[in-house]
Amino acid sequence: MKHWIEAARLRTLPLSVSGIIVGSMYALANPTENILTPTEVFNWRLFGFAILTTLGLQILSNFANDYGDGLKGTDNDDRVGPKRAIQSGVISPKDMKRAIIITSLLTLLSAILLIYYAFADTNIFYSLFFLVLGILAIISAIRYTVGNTAYGYRGFGDLFVFIFFGLVSTLGVNFLYSKQLDAILFLPAIAIGLLSVGVLNLNNMRDEASDRKSNKNTIVVKIGGARAKKYHYFLVTSAMFLIVLFAILSDFHFDQYLFLLAYIPLTKHLVTVSNNQEPRLLDPELKKLALSTFALSILLALCMIYFFSDVVVNAVMGGR
Repeated sequence: MKHWIEAARLRTLPLSVSGIIVGSMYALANPTENILTPTEVFNWRLFGFAILTTLGLQILSNFANDYGDGLKGTDNDDRVGPKRAIQSGVISPKDMKRAIIITSLLTLLSAILLIYYAFADTNIFYSLFFLVLGILAIISAIRYTVGNTAYGYRGFGDLFVFIFFGLVSTLGVNFLYSKQLDAILFLPAIAIGLLSVGVLNLNNMRDEASDRKSNKNTIVVKIGGARAKKYHYFLVTSAMFLIVLFAILSDFHFDQYLFLLAYIPLTKHLVTVSNNQEPRLLDPELKKLALSTFALSILLALCMIYFFSDVVVNAVMGGR
């Protein structure tokens, strides 16, 4: 059990649900014209299955990454960070493959229940659309490093993370509540996506040397460490700017800017990356950036619902 928990990489899980938190709390704080009661705005079962589905995708991605990199020999003695399950031999490729299949099925089941609670027996088109989207997400999580055409080995991992853990996570879950797309929500969705890519970019900066030897052509390998740093600054600073722009356009009151507290560790992180001369020493920054993004999502969610306390209380209590 210990080895499976390690293979699931728990430190990556808070980051994966950041978009779900922001998208869900935005729906709670901004009821649509067609929704009159708080219980129609916020459904705890929908929220729960959205979290479970996203966690399933992240764990699936972690298992598949362990499996794919393990078989390809990318996880070797040159790699920095904790040893992976297949690399160290504590879990066999056969058992990991079985775990990938089981996790895929459980994630698909969670996605189906999520879609059911969102649409029930109405909006068949939306149900089918999200079902296809869920299947694509599962396939993409596996194909990141598994197979001869794994897109993570061709520099497309950043795009996958941005789309599924940024746009789809935030905008998708909000649509499940409201049945509409709100243009302003693209700002925090893009921001969460950029920060999620930032975590992956850090990982790739740390592993540049070993990835280059293994022909894993990540964006960092393609552009080099120096440009990867500039790319990283762009990802984090752009995300910080977009969240502030979202707050301004949403007419936040001055005391709704509590989320700026999360900018302190983000700024310190950028300074650390700027001063870094040895990529191997970036490993602790992965956890710091992931947790900072999670903290930002929590604080932003609290700021969004701050002036809707009556709605929140009623939603929790199940009243009007």
